[in-house]
Amino acid sequence: MTRFAPSALASLALLGCHGSLPAAAPTILPLRTLHLYETGVGYFERSGELGSASAATLPVPGGHLDDALKTLVILSADGKVSVQGFAFGSSVSKGMARAQSGLPLEAGAPLTYRALLQSLKGASVEVTTKAGLVRGRIVDVVEDTETKEPDEKKAGDEKKTGASESKELTVLLLSDKGEIVRIRAADTTAVRPTDPAYALRLGSSLDALSTANASTARPLTLLGGAKGPVTFGYIAETPVWRASYRLIFSPDRRSAVLQGWALVHNDTDEPWRGVQVSLVNGRPDSFLFPLAAPRYGKRALVTPENELSTVPQLMQKTPDEIWGDHLDLAESAGGGSSTSMGYGSGSGSGVGYGSGSGKITGYSGTITGSSSLLSVGDLAGVSSATGVESGALFTYALGDRLDLGAHHSALVPFLSQSIGVEAITWIDGSSARAAARFVNETKQTLPAGTIAFFADAKNGAFVGESALDRLKPGERRFIEFGADLDVDLEQTVTSTKEETKKVRFVNGALEEHFLRTSVGEWKLENRSGQGRDVYVVLKYDRNTKLTGPDKQDYDTASNRPVGVFRVEASSKVTKAVTAVEGLSRKTQLSSLKAARLLELAASKNLLADERAALGEAAAKQKDLEETRAALDKVGHDITTTEQDIVRLRENLKAAAVEKSNAPNPFAKRLLDAEDALASHRKKREALDKELGARRDAVKTALEKLK
Repeated sequence: MTRFAPSALASLALLGCHGSLPAAAPTILPLRTLHLYETGVGYFERSGELGSASAATLPVPGGHLDDALKTLVILSADGKVSVQGFAFGSSVSKGMARAQSGLPLEAGAPLTYRALLQSLKGASVEVTTKAGLVRGRIVDVVEDTETKEPDEKKAGDEKKTGASESKELTVLLLSDKGEIVRIRAADTTAVRPTDPAYALRLGSSLDALSTANASTARPLTLLGGAKGPVTFGYIAETPVWRASYRLIFSPDRRSAVLQGWALVHNDTDEPWRGVQVSLVNGRPDSFLFPLAAPRYGKRALVTPENELSTVPQLMQKTPDEIWGDHLDLAESAGGGSSTSMGYGSGSGSGVGYGSGSGKITGYSGTITGSSSLLSVGDLAGVSSATGVESGALFTYALGDRLDLGAHHSALVPFLSQSIGVEAITWIDGSSARAAARFVNETKQTLPAGTIAFFADAKNGAFVGESALDRLKPGERRFIEFGADLDVDLEQTVTSTKEETKKVRFVNGALEEHFLRTSVGEWKLENRSGQGRDVYVVLKYDRNTKLTGPDKQDYDTASNRPVGVFRVEASSKVTKAVTAVEGLSRKTQLSSLKAARLLELAASKNLLADERAALGEAAAKQKDLEETRAALDKVGHDITTTEQDIVRLRENLKAAAVEKSNAPNPFAKRLLDAEDALASHRKKREALDKELGARRDAVKTALEKLK
């Protein structure tokens, strides 16, 4: 087993430190202002007076160095301060770190004591041993096998034990006196290279190979002798700041106070002292870019036509040694000889309440939504104005400067304002929910976050929580935060009817523009001691005229209309709700039915020329349907006849086996069936042509509706 000297390990870790005096601690420019962004970066501003005895530095973790280098900016009030630049320890990759220090190149290879010593091969060193100091150059580091003979046994003892072997790490040194010296690692207390550049290379390599390399401080030190007050700004990665809200209703539950709180984190090694923190509500572009580490371009390797070695062939070997013995070849050849030469990667959705859908038989079609020809109403007209941001970014500046320890977090308030929030009951489906009609009446965009609801300030009871979308000024949301067990709704649809008002033929489809009138009876009950404004999500199209609700609203997040009903405390209300929707339906030409066309032709709501075109199309469609039916019958006859022919052929074969002079009865039947099959196929061909012509006739008649 290899034995290591702990004292030597400690000494090797302090390479290059002997005889050096501690440097004066640099002055860290204090952090004065910090802007935190939603994209996970922070803009740091450090201010101070240049010209002091010690150099000014900006403390930047290694993982943030690239960000700082690509965004560093100088801000001076008078614009007269100039600097020569900033110096910092060069960054190297792990592969480069191993290569420049002579360490094993394999990624993840352990940095053992032996590996560190082998990296010094050829270097001039001072080796401190128990016997004294030895100077020289390291030739190699080897493991010698040491054999220990057993001790002699006294008379009467058992037989001697066998010899034992152990491996000993040994440094071979060419001393200044020209002697080859063997030094056991166990006798070594320190190894120091006399070239200080080695210690610098090893230190840089250990920084790169360290598991905490990204968080290790990589300060930017100011070059030159600039003087005067100055501010340096730069971007660095920071934890994303997150918002959460508290909403406290007024006693009448028609207004509230909105409190905004921000969760901020100081994940640096530096405590914040009196820092002005601003929370930026916006997403400026920011990216990672490798900038700090030196980069090397690739050059093409051009070699001589004849490859030549940098080491003479006969420097350490004879021609016989180069050739080798080749005993295996000699034995396989039976003693003969041979010669050869060669080179070697908002809001939830729901069914809602509203009218039942009417069904009209005799036709099929797809309701595509609002009619483009019939304007009935606009249920979305009551929606709030679209939110508008006055700038790309909104900034919330904290009222007081912040003190926050290193690797600590804080919950800090950034907003407190009275806004028009109304407590409501929200019904979207079968259950009633406690909710709030929330309008952003602030002048700034509210970032997304959790929101907790409380009763009035006097009672201060928690009533529920939810999530708030990102809201621009003026935008509105309906936010659910709990169950409302005191409100019930029972809805009954009493009638549904449709009236076609306009028809037209567009792109091979018949468009029907119609009014659908739905009448229903709505029963609402409020068992609580307070009145309720009940907001019911409807499934009507926005192109609708609605009567019955006390008010109308619109959910812009889900694009659905909302009916509002006022129900006083401990009371029941019955409302007749009528909705007239302006809708359109498309029916493809292949799906048209003569019965539906006749029904439309009889509609008194259509113009005379429209009814005439529909009547003509209905007659042509009837002919088309008769032809299609005849074609289907011929297809059935062809299938039946083909099956008969197969059966008759089998019977004819069986009858031919019998030895009889009587005429075969199946022969004539087979010939008749084959004649019938030919007739059916000819008829099908004719019907196919007729079907195409009659389809064109229907289309020609409908094109008059354009």
